[in-house]
Amino acid sequence: MKRSIVLPCLLLATAAMFCPSCGTAPAQGAEEKRVLLYTRNGLTLAGKKGFVHDNIAASVEAIKKLGEENGFAVDVSDDPKSFTDENLKKYKALVFSNTNNEVFDTEEQKKALQNYVHAGGGIAGIHSACAMMRNWPWMWQLMGGTFEYHPKFQPFTIKVVDRKHPSTAHLGETWEWQDEFYFLKEMPKDLHILLEGDLTKLDDKRKPQDEKTRPLAWCHEFEGGRVWFTALGHKKEAYADPVFLKHILGGIQWAMGDKK
Repeated sequence: MKRSIVLPCLLLATAAMFCPSCGTAPAQGAEEKRVLLYTRNGLTLAGKKGFVHDNIAASVEAIKKLGEENGFAVDVSDDPKSFTDENLKKYKALVFSNTNNEVFDTEEQKKALQNYVHAGGGIAGIHSACAMMRNWPWMWQLMGGTFEYHPKFQPFTIKVVDRKHPSTAHLGETWEWQDEFYFLKEMPKDLHILLEGDLTKLDDKRKPQDEKTRPLAWCHEFEGGRVWFTALGHKKEAYADPVFLKHILGGIQWAMGDKK
């Protein structure tokens, strides 16, 4: 009698542990890694509709694919109601892809973001994410500055400052790229610079004459959280470029705490 009871129980336990889709047994108690990809473009401070990048759909598809290939789920939202303490607890990182202008509607939503960061959450910002909430100094400090201006879209040379960071380790000493060259203001002094753009040949009448380079990507630890930002990524075609996608992937993984 004991054999007839024990054997079926063992078979049931084994079946419960087996994952039919991958053919392996998942780790016990493992939780799925999940990021929130936020794409809100709100009104300007003057209450007018601001510029909205046409790259957002391409960035969403690219980041979802990166998640599928690298073991993290991606939830996509442009609804500021996603920013509650309870909802943000689900995510290892928040990815702001080409967000712009006023992306929150209430003080409670802003507070939820702050609470998330203070609890050790990760942030990854792409391109115009530095242009959201332009009247909120805390956001400037979080993202590493706030958008000032950019010259016309053009090719330029990027100097790879840190070749060990997961978002830049695949690059050489320099990287030839075409994009909008972003200039930011209110940049904190403690940023860990990853990429710098060469100003010497940049076609830009406004560029500072006493500087040879300007930061284009960086990371820092801020009020308990981890923040990574790249100013690159204006054209939708960039989100099909494998070199640029490795740059984004490494930034997200670093923000999640998966890579050092």
